[in-house]
Amino acid sequence: MPPTRSGLARRQYGVAALFTAPFFLLFFAFTLAPIGYGAWLSLHREQTSGLGLGGEPEQVFVGLDNFTRALTDTQFLGSFVTVGVYCLVYIPVMIGIALLLALLLDSAYARAKRFFQLALYLPNIVPGLIAAMIWTYLYTPGLSPIIDVLEQAGIPFNLGSDAGAVGAVANLTTWMHTGYNVIIFFAALQAVPREVIEASTVDGAGQIRIAWSVKAPMIRGAVVLAVLFTVIGAMQLFTEPFIVRDAATTIDQAWTPSLYIYQLTKAYDMGGAAAASLILTVVLAVASFLVTRFSKKGAAL
Repeated sequence: MPPTRSGLARRQYGVAALFTAPFFLLFFAFTLAPIGYGAWLSLHREQTSGLGLGGEPEQVFVGLDNFTRALTDTQFLGSFVTVGVYCLVYIPVMIGIALLLALLLDSAYARAKRFFQLALYLPNIVPGLIAAMIWTYLYTPGLSPIIDVLEQAGIPFNLGSDAGAVGAVANLTTWMHTGYNVIIFFAALQAVPREVIEASTVDGAGQIRIAWSVKAPMIRGAVVLAVLFTVIGAMQLFTEPFIVRDAATTIDQAWTPSLYIYQLTKAYDMGGAAAASLILTVVLAVASFLVTRFSKKGAAL
């Protein structure tokens, strides 16, 4: 007797649940549960009885006090301003260079494409800690050949200034992540229909016009995705300024939100760190929404 329609549907739902269960289990264990625990921590403060002399620490409910402290802390608010300036410098430069290099690699005149893809991607393989240490050396006057060349050319470079610190970190991260986005853009360019490019060539369009007016608009989705991931990563900036601050004196313990949260954790202020982390999460969500919203508006124009 063949199975009924309802029995077949239940079997299909059962198979689907079996295959999706691992995802939901891991999503709950490593995403929802930590967020929930962080939310619980953000509403409490660790307090030690007995004037701190051997008493057992206990979690005391403080409501929204940790959020109030974070939102009224000028250091925490200032860290978002610093990251905002960094994003305005880093993201357009990095995405622009990556798109330009990808278009050059995809041009009809490009040679040794595989070699240049590998060469451009190599900095992305270097761990952020090692890359930061390398560039800290390259930013050190008297040791760096780059600084010596800039000084001989009459180009001032002051890592101790706010602009110098932002530029140094932006340069470091651009060097690290440009190659990765070149690979993403180049892969997207391979999906551009060749007949569209051939038709543009027949119509008299040159390579520059084809790249700017045909290829670039057709990989808008890949560019938007790269910008979205770059914004999320830039807002969580930590490793690079943490290492470079040994040479850049203006990078303090609250230069970015992640550094601020790290210092609170070192001070065992888990409630304050959790509250600041949740605020950062909300800011990241809003920034992601704005990027996708503006990209949709731009595509509709």
